[in-house]
Order: sequence, then structure tokens, then C-alpha cells
Amino acid sequence: MTHTLFSSIELSGQTLSNRMVMAPMTRNRAPDTIANAMMAEHYAQRAGAGLIITEGTQISEQAVGYPATPGIFTQQHIDGWKLVTDAVHAKGGHVFAQLWHCGRISHPDFHHGDLPVAPSAIAAAGDAFTYEGLKPFITPRELDISEIGGIVEQYRHAAVYAMEAGFDGVEIHAANGYLIDQFLRDGSNRRTDSYGGSLENRVRLLVEVVTAVGAEIGFNKVGVRLSPINAFNDMSDSNPQATFNYIASSLSGRSLAYLHVVEVSMSGESAGGFDMQQLRNHFDGPYIANGGYDHARAEDAIATVAADLVAFGTPYLANPDLSERFRLNAELNEADQATFYGGDEHGYTDYPSLEAA
Repeated sequence: MTHTLFSSIELSGQTLSNRMVMAPMTRNRAPDTIANAMMAEHYAQRAGAGLIITEGTQISEQAVGYPATPGIFTQQHIDGWKLVTDAVHAKGGHVFAQLWHCGRISHPDFHHGDLPVAPSAIAAAGDAFTYEGLKPFITPRELDISEIGGIVEQYRHAAVYAMEAGFDGVEIHAANGYLIDQFLRDGSNRRTDSYGGSLENRVRLLVEVVTAVGAEIGFNKVGVRLSPINAFNDMSDSNPQATFNYIASSLSGRSLAYLHVVEVSMSGESAGGFDMQQLRNHFDGPYIANGGYDHARAEDAIATVAADLVAFGTPYLANPDLSERFRLNAELNEADQATFYGGDEHGYTDYPSLEAA
């Protein structure tokens, strides 16, 4: 049977109405790190997606790396996110929380002067976004092996709180140069203990996080996001195909909700010599493709079984009813880049729907 973008699909024991996913997008609209009513409206407007994955949500104070980003590690965070999950569910939608630790992509300004942590004491090239503007990334503190169990516990604790907040599941953010990705790739991981060196060692933290979270909330409620070729945040790997094939295999056999793969670089360049289908073949569950897809390309990916679902970022930002617009082949709103990060309702909840237009 040939599926389309609008075919339903079973995921995490629930039926999604279509195969369109709203990708996680940081919007910096949680000034006190607590999700709020404006965010609830934003996500509820987009509940026509088969699945929403929230913006990166920090799992602890240690995990913070950007201004005005939400967390999920206190009761206040649970209460704030409950506004969001209730609003999305009231519209018939499904929503996963993306669990996030920024690692070295942070700054002492967020940690009372303490250094951010990382697998190795290697500074990323570039600048951190702080409340005082851009500041150069500094050399992070290498995590002691005795601390890594505490990182795993932060993820487990955050997943428990996410479920208490009403989420349908969680996505482990292991992409785009943040902490778990820093462990996975050898450009940022120069450790010589059991968390560095070999592929088995570099994937160990991710496997331990997935195991702890899955044992707590159910493996079928856990997704993982990877970005094999994305150089964002000064990331690199000496053999990305071998690395990410191994990671995909390591995540198989667990009945995970999905594997969500960013198939392009942050600037939109495609895989080049990297074979995404080869990576996909190493994973035994649903595959979400992400990276500059339009309606036609997404339909082709579903029809040819190159993906089970397709995630869209900027198009969902500007088109709260993107699924309906695709269904009707209607014109899309243009996104206003000036309002992507921070601010108020403008460029956040005021994009017109087809009905309003």
C-alpha cells in the first residue's frame, strides 16, 4: 500500500492523523524559563501537524545555553508546559518534549561564572548568545567520568517531569552540536576513558540516556534526533557514515518511537557523500526526515518509503495550518526572520490562517 503525507500512522501507541511533523524550533519566548500562555497558543495553532516536537527544553540549570529558553526540571516548569499540552490535546494534536543539554555551547554567564561542561575541554569556534549579547565561546570543563551518571539522571528526571506535564513522549536531542552530539563526534570528543575513542564508547552516553529514559516512561515514547553532516556549533567527525550507521544500529532493537534525522547542514546544504538511506537501513523503527522539504519532495519521500514522516521547520513557523495548506495546495505565508528569536506575539502567534485570510 502506498502512503501519502496525509496517511495516518501509528506512533507511540497513538494514531497520528498525518505524517507531517512540526520540527523543534527555539524561539526564546520563555523569559523565566517557564512555558507560558503565549507559547500554548502558538503550539495549539499548529496542532494540525501529525506530531509537534517542542523547542529544545533544558533538562537542568547546567543544561542552559541560551536566553529565554524553557526548562523541564521544576514543578513550575511542569505547570507551564501543562498549559501547552492541554491546548494541543484540546485541538486533537500530539506533542513530544525535546530534552536538551547545551554542553559547551553555553557561557559562564548562564552558570554564575562556572564553566559549561563538555566531553573534552575543547572550545567551539564562534560566539555564545547571552543576555548581554554575543560573547566568544570559552573552553568548557571536561566532565569527570564520575559526573556522567548525573547527566543521565538529569535526562531521566526531565522525562518524568515531561510526562507529568502531559506530553505524549520525549525526543532526546543528540544533534546540532549540543552535549550528546559532542560525545558522539570525534571532533569534540577526545576522551580516553570509556566515553571516548571507539564508536562504542562515544555512543555510550546516548545509549545510557535512552535506556534510562525508556525504562522510566516506555521506550515507545522516546525518540532521538541526530544530525550526521551538520557542522553547526563547530562540529565535525572523521568518518560520519561509519559513526552514524553505528549509532542507528545501537538504537535499534528497543522499539523506540522514531529516529529523527537532520539531513542537511544548518545552511541547508545536502548530504554530499553521506548516504542517508544507508543510515536509515541501520535503524529498525519509524524514520523522520528533516531538512528543507517542500510539499512535493515530502510526498515523494513518503511514497518511496524514504521516510515514514517528514518534519518541517520554518514553513510551520509562518503557517500555523500548514497541513491544510498542503492539502489544498494553497499559498504559504512568508516567514519574518526578524521575529524568529525573542519578542512578543508578533511573528509568533499572529501569522494568518487560511480561514482568517
